[in-house]
Amino acid sequence: MKKTFLMLALALPLFCTAQQRPPMRSSEPVEMPDTHDPVVAKCGDTYYLFSTGFGISVMSSQDLKLWKREKPVFSEAPAWAVEALPGFRGHIWAPDIIRHDGQWYLFYSCSAFAKNTSLIGVAVNKTLDPSSPDFEWRDMGLVLRSVPNRDMWNAIDPNVVVDEQGTPWMNFGSFWEGIKMVKLDADMTRLAEPQEWYSLSRRPRKPTEADTDPGSGAVEAPFIFRRGDYYYLFVSFDYCCRGAESDYKVAVGRSKSVTGPYLDREGTDMVQNGGEVVVAGNERFPGVGHCSVYRFEEKDYLFFHAYDMNDHGRSKLLVREIRWDDQGWPTVEL
Repeated sequence: MKKTFLMLALALPLFCTAQQRPPMRSSEPVEMPDTHDPVVAKCGDTYYLFSTGFGISVMSSQDLKLWKREKPVFSEAPAWAVEALPGFRGHIWAPDIIRHDGQWYLFYSCSAFAKNTSLIGVAVNKTLDPSSPDFEWRDMGLVLRSVPNRDMWNAIDPNVVVDEQGTPWMNFGSFWEGIKMVKLDADMTRLAEPQEWYSLSRRPRKPTEADTDPGSGAVEAPFIFRRGDYYYLFVSFDYCCRGAESDYKVAVGRSKSVTGPYLDREGTDMVQNGGEVVVAGNERFPGVGHCSVYRFEEKDYLFFHAYDMNDHGRSKLLVREIRWDDQGWPTVEL
C-alpha cells in the first residue's frame, strides 16, 4: 500500500507549493521549524513569519533563528472562499505580507489541488503585534480568481510589489503558462481598471497537454525584490513536495522595469525559459524553493523551505544571507 501511494504521488503533477503538512511538533521556540511557503515582515522589534497552513500559519522571532508558534490569522475558513471553492475547509496556501500606507496587507491563496480552480484574497491589519489593542485581521475578500477552461494561468502564490511611482502590482502563478502580473487599484484590495496584465516567466508546455492540465511548465512562487536600479524576479523551478524526489530550485532574472522583461545573466528572457539558478538542492535538502527576499539590519536574506532528509523529508524553514557578485547577481550558499 505504501509503495502504491508513493508511485501515485510521484506520478501526480504536483504543481502547487502548498501541500498539507503536519503541524509543528513543539510550542516552544525552535530552529528550522516545519514551514511551507514562508514570507516575513518586521513589526517593532519582532519578525513575523506567515506560511501555508490552516487559517494561515504564523510564527514570531526576535533573531531570525528561534521561531515561536502564534495563533493563525483565521480561526475559521473565510466564508466567501468556502462558498466559491467546493470542498475548501480552510487550508490556505502561500501568503504574502506587505506594508503600504500605514497598513499591513496579507494576500493568500485557496485552491483545488491540481486544478486552476483558485482564488486570491487579502486581509488587512494595522499591526502585526497580537498584544496591541489595534491588532485585528479584517478579511477584504476576493482579489482574483482563475477558472478552468477559461484561464491558462493559476491564481495562487501571490506576491505584491510597489513600484517607484507608488503603484502596486501583484505577480502570481503556478505551472500552466507561468507567472503573470496585474496592476492593483490604489486601495490594494482589487484589480485596477482598465486592467493591465503582463507575462513575467514561462517554461515550455508540451503541445499535447490539455488546458485543464498543469502541464510540464514547472515554474511558480514568484517574488520581486528591488535592489539598486533593478527589480529581481525570483521564482521556483521544477517540483516540490516529493521528499527525496523533490528537485525544487530557485531561479532569478532582473529588469529595470517592474513589468519586465526579466532577463537572466545570459540575457535570456524568463518568458522564453530563461532564469539564473540561485540555489538548488543537495543530499540533505534535495528540493529547496518558494522563497521570499528581504533586507533586515543592512543584510539581504533569502527565506525558503527545504525538504530535510535528516527529518524524514519534512519541509523546513531555511534562512540564508544573500551575497551579490560584482555584476549584481545574487548568490546563496545552502
